[in-house]
Amino acid sequence: MNGFDGVVSSRRGFLGLAGGSAALLALGSAPVQAARVKTAARIIILGAGAAGTALANRLVDRLEGAEITLLDARKQHLYQPGFTLIAAGLKPAGYSVSATKDWLPQGVTLIEEAAAEIDPVARTVTSTGGTVLAYDFLVVATGLTLDYDSIPGMSLDLIGSNGIGSVYAGPDYAAKTWEAMDTFTSEGGVGLFSRPATEMKCAGAPLKYTFITDDYAVRKGTRDKVEIKYFAHNKAFFSVPIVSEKVRMLFGERDIQTAFEHVLIALDPGKRIATFQTPEGTREEGYDFINVIPPMRAPDVVRASGLSWADKWTDQGWIEVDKGTLRHARFPEVFGLGDICGVPKGKTAASVKWMVPVVEDHLVAQIEGREGTQIYNGYTSCPLITRIGKAMLVEFDYNDNLTPSFPGVIAPLEELWISWLMKEIALKPTYNAMLRGLA
Repeated sequence: MNGFDGVVSSRRGFLGLAGGSAALLALGSAPVQAARVKTAARIIILGAGAAGTALANRLVDRLEGAEITLLDARKQHLYQPGFTLIAAGLKPAGYSVSATKDWLPQGVTLIEEAAAEIDPVARTVTSTGGTVLAYDFLVVATGLTLDYDSIPGMSLDLIGSNGIGSVYAGPDYAAKTWEAMDTFTSEGGVGLFSRPATEMKCAGAPLKYTFITDDYAVRKGTRDKVEIKYFAHNKAFFSVPIVSEKVRMLFGERDIQTAFEHVLIALDPGKRIATFQTPEGTREEGYDFINVIPPMRAPDVVRASGLSWADKWTDQGWIEVDKGTLRHARFPEVFGLGDICGVPKGKTAASVKWMVPVVEDHLVAQIEGREGTQIYNGYTSCPLITRIGKAMLVEFDYNDNLTPSFPGVIAPLEELWISWLMKEIALKPTYNAMLRGLA
């Protein structure tokens, strides 16, 4: 922890009262309780992350007599939006950690094993312990895999040493990333930031950490000793053009060097050299600090199941769902939820908030023999931190339209203190309410 917690401490009293309510208004109020549906349906949910847990809570309230089974080998639930704050030195590693079972209601059977095999034709899931489970409905909410092994020279045990950080790897690794970044911004040198060419969760995080690192160097008075470089994987900084242009302007104002179409493909930790693939061939860059974000893919069990797209994201394995209903295109009793979905947008916790009611609606409708009505429009939210104490609350849909929750109050492309508070204080209580099925 560090002294920069004081940036917002004097205002926390006010937001302790107002912040949570504001966030709930932004992300949607508690759902209206619908009539319970009697059913003996066997429902399996793969994954007890934000998506799987939120749906399990809602289905228990919605269905009477259903057999709801949740598979996940992880005993810890990780609040992933908090990783950036941990890596900024503002929260301890424990801030993002709770027990998986503590979020689950009575009426859900938790099997603390992962899925080893999914057979959508036979409608069965086999656990890593060898148990074969039959289902009437399957919800795939496994999340994704961080493919560090695809970067030669990189491994998790390097994080925190040799100037290597990685915000995504987990809360303890985020804390080690903070230590490495803190040293770098004190001593100076070259810092490298990038993102993978695959789809990824919270695509704003690489930008956030670049801005945070710059701000720490400014605050310490060492910015003249620090060279910061951001390498975009394609020809833009962000998928929404107007946001990408805003980031370009901010990078220019803050003397953050940039290059396009650069993808990290190898690391030499001993020599502190990163290798990038570019249209002109490979390029080596020396560094004193690097934030490594690996390619992200579907877990192997999903990729081997036959549920993935055959003609899209073939190197990544996202499941083939209708982007509006999140129902599988070939297996109507299968739904996708969260990061695993092969849709153009939506790999954020805020997206899950809007995905869960859609899956609930269509699954319950199918049990009742009718058609569901709710549609997911691609809503994605990114509180894009630009300084400690300032952020832009960027919200958008499948069509790259900005969809602000507070039009006329919070401008999405302005660096605001209130947008920072949405991230730093208000978001976690809202997230917790979502897990309980209350938001």
